[in-house]
Amino acid sequence: MKFCILSGSPRKNGNTAQLIRPFLEELDRHKVQHDQIWLHDKHIEPCVACRSCQKDWTIFGCRFQDDAQEIFDKVYGCDVMILATPIYCWYCTPPMKAILDRLMYGMNKYYGDEKGPSLWKGKKAAIITTCGYRPEKGADLFEEGIRRYCRHSQLDYIGMLAERDFGYKAEFITEEKKKHAGEFARRLIGTLSEA
Repeated sequence: MKFCILSGSPRKNGNTAQLIRPFLEELDRHKVQHDQIWLHDKHIEPCVACRSCQKDWTIFGCRFQDDAQEIFDKVYGCDVMILATPIYCWYCTPPMKAILDRLMYGMNKYYGDEKGPSLWKGKKAAIITTCGYRPEKGADLFEEGIRRYCRHSQLDYIGMLAERDFGYKAEFITEEKKKHAGEFARRLIGTLSEA
């Protein structure tokens, strides 16, 4: 069992990072392997829909020589992909959006002269997010986008942990939020164990 956490926050001690920590601690307690990739540390070009990735159905195949190949390899080798991002304007951060676009085309060989396979069919995906509004109004559009992304990619969407930030004067991480993160990790581990 292996998790790959794509961290979209620009701040390594921000709200989302604080919420990820107890989640990772729970994975460690259960001896679950995981990689965490800080997307803001990576060079990720935006997709230009050139379709170079559609020529060979066995590889990522992107024309850009950036860090997306390394990320592709980590996601391809995991069982669960976690999209960990703060919500910016009702969606994810720019580097998260860039890698989601690149993975959509590099993993799904649907867009060439003939329709090919989904290279990541059957993998599981989940969201860990933070937002300034109530999650049902702040994270709902991102969650719906990822649900559709998963259906299209033949991924198994297994849920979202969303926690609210009450402003700069309030302490974000609380014992209750840490508890939620641990419970979410256990639930995802349980989902894999049942499969």
